[in-house]
Amino acid sequence: MAKLESILIVDDDVHITKILREELKSVGYDVEVINDSTEALSRLQNEYYDLVLLDIKMPLVDGFEILKDLRQREYPGKVIIMTAFADIENAMMARKLGANDFIAKPYDFDELLITIQKVLYSE
Repeated sequence: MAKLESILIVDDDVHITKILREELKSVGYDVEVINDSTEALSRLQNEYYDLVLLDIKMPLVDGFEILKDLRQREYPGKVIIMTAFADIENAMMARKLGANDFIAKPYDFDELLITIQKVLYSE
C-alpha cells in the first residue's frame, strides 16, 4: 500500500482547520491540525510532515517566524503559506523565507488542491 502524504495545518482558526482537514482527508491525505503556533514550533522540532500549510497571522508566533525556523534548520518538508492578508509584500516575504508557494484565504479548495499537488509532486 502506498504511503499517504502527511500534511500539517497550522492555523489559529479552528473552524477553517476543521473543514480543511476533512476536505484533505477526503482526497486521501494524512492530515493533522495544530491551532497554536508555539505548539507547532515544538512539534516540528521532532516530527516530519511532507507539507506544512501555514497561516501567517497567529498569536504569539507568526507563520513567518515558524517558516524562518524551519528553513534555518533545513527542515525537508514543503511549506505553503495560507493567509487572509494576501498582498504582494507577504507573497514576496514568503518566497524570500523559503515557502514553496502562497495561497490566499478564503481559498478555493480545487485551487488549493492543485497548489498542494504541484508543490508535493514537482521538483
